[in-house]
Amino acid sequence: MPLGIKKNGTEEKLNVPREEKLHSEEMWLPSVEASSLDVEDVARKLDTNFLTGLSWAEAERRKSMFGANEFVVKNEDPIWRKYMEQFQNPLILLLLGSAFVSICMKQFDDAVSITVAILIVVTVAFVQEYRSEKSLEALTKLIPPSCHCIRESKVHSFYARDLVPGDVVLLNLGAQVPADLRLFETIELSIDESSFTGETEPVTKQTKRRKTDENKSTWETMAYMGTLVRCGSGKGIVVSTGDRSDFGQMFRLMQAVESPKTPLQESMDTLGKHLSYISFGIIGFIMLAGWLQGKPLLDMFNIGVSLAVAAIPEGLPIVVTVTLALGVTRMAKRNAIVKKIPTVETLGCVNVICSDKTGTLTKNEMTVTNIVTSDGWRAHVTGSGYNNVGAVQIQDISSDSETALMARSSIYNVLEVGCVCNNAAISPEGSLRGQPTEGALLAAAMKYGMLACSSNYHRLQEYPFNSEMKIMTVRCMPRSAHNESRQEIFFSKGAIEKILQYCSKIHYQGRCLPINMDHQQRVLGEARQLATQGLRVIGMARGDSMEAMEFLGMVGLHDPPRPQVRQAVDIFHGTGVQVVMVTGDAMETAVSIAELLGIYRPNSTVVSGEQLDAMADDELKDRVMEVSVFYRVTPRQKLRIVQAFQSVGAVVAMTGDGVNDCVALKAAHIGIAMGKNGTDVSKEAADMILVDDDFYTIMAAVEEGKGIFYNIRNFIRFQLSTSIAALSLITITTLAGLPNPLNAMQILWINILMDGPPAQSLGVEPVDKDVIRQPPRSSKQSMIDRSLIANVLLSAAIIVLGTLFVFQRELQDNKLTPRDTTMTFTCFVLFDLFNALSCRSQDKSVLEIGLGTNRLFIAAVLLSLCGQLLVIFFPPLQWVFQTEALHFQDLAFLTAITSSVLIVSELKKWIQRHPPFRLFSPAVNRGRSRSDLI
Repeated sequence: MPLGIKKNGTEEKLNVPREEKLHSEEMWLPSVEASSLDVEDVARKLDTNFLTGLSWAEAERRKSMFGANEFVVKNEDPIWRKYMEQFQNPLILLLLGSAFVSICMKQFDDAVSITVAILIVVTVAFVQEYRSEKSLEALTKLIPPSCHCIRESKVHSFYARDLVPGDVVLLNLGAQVPADLRLFETIELSIDESSFTGETEPVTKQTKRRKTDENKSTWETMAYMGTLVRCGSGKGIVVSTGDRSDFGQMFRLMQAVESPKTPLQESMDTLGKHLSYISFGIIGFIMLAGWLQGKPLLDMFNIGVSLAVAAIPEGLPIVVTVTLALGVTRMAKRNAIVKKIPTVETLGCVNVICSDKTGTLTKNEMTVTNIVTSDGWRAHVTGSGYNNVGAVQIQDISSDSETALMARSSIYNVLEVGCVCNNAAISPEGSLRGQPTEGALLAAAMKYGMLACSSNYHRLQEYPFNSEMKIMTVRCMPRSAHNESRQEIFFSKGAIEKILQYCSKIHYQGRCLPINMDHQQRVLGEARQLATQGLRVIGMARGDSMEAMEFLGMVGLHDPPRPQVRQAVDIFHGTGVQVVMVTGDAMETAVSIAELLGIYRPNSTVVSGEQLDAMADDELKDRVMEVSVFYRVTPRQKLRIVQAFQSVGAVVAMTGDGVNDCVALKAAHIGIAMGKNGTDVSKEAADMILVDDDFYTIMAAVEEGKGIFYNIRNFIRFQLSTSIAALSLITITTLAGLPNPLNAMQILWINILMDGPPAQSLGVEPVDKDVIRQPPRSSKQSMIDRSLIANVLLSAAIIVLGTLFVFQRELQDNKLTPRDTTMTFTCFVLFDLFNALSCRSQDKSVLEIGLGTNRLFIAAVLLSLCGQLLVIFFPPLQWVFQTEALHFQDLAFLTAITSSVLIVSELKKWIQRHPPFRLFSPAVNRGRSRSDLI
């Protein structure tokens, strides 16, 4: 079957016969073998067709044979084994030893009680860890990679996991290579293979292998899974997928390496270790002091071990991970996908946001609204969307048929360039495949009845658009039978000032005239007039060579601002966050949109790419905080802008969607890529992806990030206050020579509350809507600061004093009874629950945030209360915890006493929010200037 194949822009005829069905082991090729074969041999071996690709039925058959194009994760341990691993905790082993000693001393009731406690503690820890793993596992499935593939002669877009050997894949600028491919067509194709070779320079690809260097780690005829297209386009045959790919071999090695912990997890580990050392020291002292006072050694041992389990926050890193993972999942529901959990920590510190204009601040729904030809004809284009609904209305056209014909011809010439110099496609249903700008040009041509004009030319070569040149050019050959001279034609579109540099002639009233300075000034004036209306201006030219082109005219494209962006910008400015527009558009267009959105303000300045290059680093450092708009910038300049802000201590978030943005995205503290129109390159470099490409979503992400930080602080406050209170209570009673107010089982029950549902629910507290209006947090601010320590010590002191008061009151007869320990135990538990309620917010009243806003917390508290009542009134649990039933008056008395921790906390918050104590309020920082925040 004859097949048309393009190699580096030229067309050849291949004859690849179909073969009989091949064995499964022959239907994939290692990259080394595929690179050494001609493309015809690769197609023959894989039984595929360059033009039509595989049939859907054959693809399904091969998928069932090879499996999905994804990596098989190593088999996880069964749940029962993960559960048993919890018993390897040294503290749990100590408890088991305590239970064994109790059996040896025939204290079977203690042994049973301790065993039950072990099972409860282990189960809680297992559920926490399992929940953390599942939350993180879900995050990896948020962004399934997709690809463009030819099946049954048509181009389809679907998930890369459905590719099979023999599929024909199309590669475009910015795409991630979905499988190992043997290339058979390349157009200026270069691929970033730094993930394989470590080399930062992209590799230029071709279709024929050269034998200049047999020691290369990658081949020029191959495109490897996981690499990124940096320039041009191409096509290739899938030769291996999944684990059989070269990247799959690296993945198998990678599976043996565990992922590093996040900085926040590491800091929590360090905190846990320090607290553990302190706790063990105190516990050892308690055991020694009790033994010297003549208390039974086994009792002191059981108390000490139980206190170790309760006081040491071994679950702290796990709870932090769960809180972060659930917060990240919540962000995903608000269209912000965080790729790296540490990003969450940085979100609340951002004080400069460098945002691209097109697609982020605006909708990126381009529509051609104005056409201006080189000979002065103007046309207004109606309608919107990628369809033919609308019309091209030529203005000021006379009734003279010859003049009207000339005007229509000039408009035709402009739109013809837009159609021919174009890689987009519009489906009959109105969906666009390609860039919005190119889609808008096709839609304008459709409205003028000339969409098929590109079929009049045979494309020979493409010079793709890049951010440095800012133009795209195609070299074509007319298909007309009258074109006996075989004269080639170049079509170019791009930035006006760049297009004019290649033009030596101008089209004027059907004639081709030499271009002069007056012509150029008139063209630039027309472009400025369109740009001041907020339109993006694109120039059009054609010619016999790129050095001598003929200027034909320009189009103005309207891209409306996104709703709510102005609101987000105003909120950011109000909190001291500077929003900066960084765009490749002309100054007039950029400033017009920036003024509309509130980014450009009277006291701010604008800087062009050329001015940026003329500035020394020190000058840019001095001026960068005054600039609100950078226009006509290059990728290198975007990187310099980010570095300039960082040099003055700013925490920078940078948005981008193209290949040209990836360096700046990677250099910024938080790189933000676009999910809809962003390239795979930008998504790979970014830390966060906006699913809807909307700037307003950045505000939602910052809001969630700040909320997560404060939720973790609330949890730490609760856990530390409980831990310190438990240690202090036992220490004081031991030093005072009093009986132990809590037995081992009761201490373990308190540990379950400290690490269990009430604590967990603090991590999912809904984000306070006012948190976004707080200033950015200093990146050097510790999770545990003076304010948190003060709150922890205050709560712990109230809990200890209140519990000691109840214990001393019940111990008036100097004889310890089950009622005494039950009253003391219940007092401590109720203190714990009221303390959890006060920990829901650091500066807002519980009534202000609403009792029912966190339903999970309410359920957790009610569950804990029910559990405590069962411990008090349910006979089997009374035996386990050595408690007895209390009267209603007892519970009312305990409730009145324990609510004091909530009342004092609420009073402290009220004092902080009102004069004359406002100086000490965290909210006072909201009035700080931006210079104080950096």
